[in-house]
Amino acid sequence: MSTLIEMTGISKSFGKVNVLKNVSFSLKKGEIHALMGENGAGKSTLMKILTGIYPKDAGTIRVRGQEVEMNHPKEAEQMGIAVIHQELNIIPQLTVMENMFLGRDLCYGRTGILRTREMKKKTREYLAQLGVHLDPDTEAGTLSIGQQQMIEIARALSLNAEVLIMDEPTAALTDREIEALFKVMKGLRARGVGIVYVSHRMEEIFAICDRISVLRDGMFVGTEIIKETDLETIVRMMVGRQLGDRFPERSVQIGEERLRVENISDGKVISDISFSARRGEVLGIAGLMGSGRTEIARTLFGIEGKTSGKVFLDGEEIRIRKPDDAIAHGIAFVTEDRKSQGLVLELSVRENIALTNLEALSKNGIISPAKEAQLVRDMIERLNIKTSSSEQTVKSLSGGNQQKVVFGKWLGIKPKVLILDEPTRGVDIGAKKEIYNIMNQLTAEGVTILMISSELPEILGMSDRILVMHEGKLAAVMDKTQATQEKIMHAATGGK
Repeated sequence: MSTLIEMTGISKSFGKVNVLKNVSFSLKKGEIHALMGENGAGKSTLMKILTGIYPKDAGTIRVRGQEVEMNHPKEAEQMGIAVIHQELNIIPQLTVMENMFLGRDLCYGRTGILRTREMKKKTREYLAQLGVHLDPDTEAGTLSIGQQQMIEIARALSLNAEVLIMDEPTAALTDREIEALFKVMKGLRARGVGIVYVSHRMEEIFAICDRISVLRDGMFVGTEIIKETDLETIVRMMVGRQLGDRFPERSVQIGEERLRVENISDGKVISDISFSARRGEVLGIAGLMGSGRTEIARTLFGIEGKTSGKVFLDGEEIRIRKPDDAIAHGIAFVTEDRKSQGLVLELSVRENIALTNLEALSKNGIISPAKEAQLVRDMIERLNIKTSSSEQTVKSLSGGNQQKVVFGKWLGIKPKVLILDEPTRGVDIGAKKEIYNIMNQLTAEGVTILMISSELPEILGMSDRILVMHEGKLAAVMDKTQATQEKIMHAATGGK
């Protein structure tokens, strides 16, 4: 197999911070090469250097044996290197077709008149390669995150790239969409395309990749052939220590009923949903994307209004018309998209943690600096948030530490019920274990947790009972002792 990309001795600093130190990485023709490391290890910086977003301070880059200088993303594109970023680059106000051909419209000669019919045809063809069928005239902002991600992937494929960099491409995709994506990736590999696959999902790495390279603290640790290595070896390379079992043992004493939901519907997606959850219990909610998992959370938290049904907390019926009502009753909600819904990225760690606790920290509308400082200090310590100070902006933290800040802002209200929607999305394996430990601590204190997750190992590893959703209805309720991935998927796809 000939080498497509050879990066040698790459170093990069931002001010006094050395982000990459003498890192090497190679990609062969027709291979899927995983790039792993904890958040902050330098993976994204290395890929941004390869794609011309950042200049390197030292080292060499060779593309198909030729030494090159990457000064601009367009140069990388012209060399056949395409990238699918973790942050969606979709413009929501534009159509599917307009996003697909953004910056490279097909025109009749130099007239500026668009070849719209041809662009629509090609849009359908590129999406069909992924098993996706969308109307090219649909406004992108009306689509699910998973569908928007598929447009990004199709756009990258349309560039006929020889090198494809995928940064967490499956984070927002359903199991069916992931299956379709893997099929396409295997087809690209067979055609000789080299794929750099950046992901925190170990199951995916072992299912689809040929080799894996690991970075730790900005340094290259090593490369392994997937067939010749195992999970424990990779974890040890990533974190510099053995992590033990991926999911900590749950030995919490589950108490009496805390939350009861009777026949709730939202008039749009969910219909006639009933369940209960007890003190200290982790109730997992599984199902395919669009099955109504998130809608249950949004309805319970008052973001979406319910058209029918009742909610009881500690035996008393409660009325939730808006999020303020939910918070007043001790219900907290960690949303799936922390960057747009869970945090104010430009604000500091202190300001984000204080946001949901302003009333408790204030007297006559004036915040007590001492109370605020104490709360923030307690949360940073309790959740082991790695930050230079409470004044560091949240946007400059790693994904795992950002997620801990979201936990911190809600723990201040001392919740009775904590709803977690994809609590470990985009979080490295070390930070995942910390979040699981936090969940166990909270349930030991009697907090009831509703956990929505697309990762079936996480659902099985952390839940005491599991609700499975299918097309807006409750398809099954399983005890952890009975549940398997096969049974969950059977129920989630409509099997009886």
